[in-house]
Amino acid sequence: METTEKEFRNYNKVDIKAAVKEHYRKMRLYQTYDYVQRMKAKYLKFDKPMNLWDAMEKLNALIDVSDPDLDLPNVQHLIQSAEALRTDNRPDWMQLVGLIHDLGKVMYLFGSDEDGTSQDEQWGLVGDVFVVGAKLPDTCVYPEFNALNPDMKDPRYNTELGIYERGCGLDNLELAWGHDEYFYQVLKNHPTNTIPEAGMVMVRYHSFYPWHNGGSYAQFEAPQDAKYKEWILDFNQYDLYTKSPKIYDLEDVKDYYLPIAEKYLGKGPINW
Repeated sequence: METTEKEFRNYNKVDIKAAVKEHYRKMRLYQTYDYVQRMKAKYLKFDKPMNLWDAMEKLNALIDVSDPDLDLPNVQHLIQSAEALRTDNRPDWMQLVGLIHDLGKVMYLFGSDEDGTSQDEQWGLVGDVFVVGAKLPDTCVYPEFNALNPDMKDPRYNTELGIYERGCGLDNLELAWGHDEYFYQVLKNHPTNTIPEAGMVMVRYHSFYPWHNGGSYAQFEAPQDAKYKEWILDFNQYDLYTKSPKIYDLEDVKDYYLPIAEKYLGKGPINW
């Protein structure tokens, strides 16, 4: 039986896992401006070479605890997204983005419970992100947890603009730490990356739901962000509405996707 669109991302379901709610409680409690700066300093060293397909295989061992819709290893979600894009004859670079958009979750391989970047503690790895350094909006998942964030008691960070200027643009905001920003920075650092700007935006902001889905943070939008939103909403129909119990074999799709990956990323390892 197919899942209807309104049944996806329903965090009020009676049978919603307690683990999902606890994940977002911790995320709101620990994801502060200072925490994000520490994680960037720690994880953006790009000193761990690993081939793209090896990274794909590593996601066979990770289930995203923040996702209320899927209990399969994360690599299955990636293949489902890519295959839907392929079926719709979307550009090859967009199919590639569908396949790799969550690859930043391999951070769990060298993450830690303390940072929330491990298999057991994922609050610094997955989930909808928000701006740190400004007031948290009520469009966050479980907004009742907003008050737990220490920054909301800090006058530098608890106003509508916080540390930012009106109209500064999304690219100048600091978002909660997780796989999106991590993988975006990994790709940006990769010298042979030629994924188009739209694809890079899809990677970076696909989990920024309070903005692209909730309508928050308009005070920060710059002119190019309207284009960003169009790209994200186009991509997210494949990220969100393709989730199903269908199981794919990663090896079965390798012959099709690996040449596309090499076209846009080259054949060498990526530095994570």
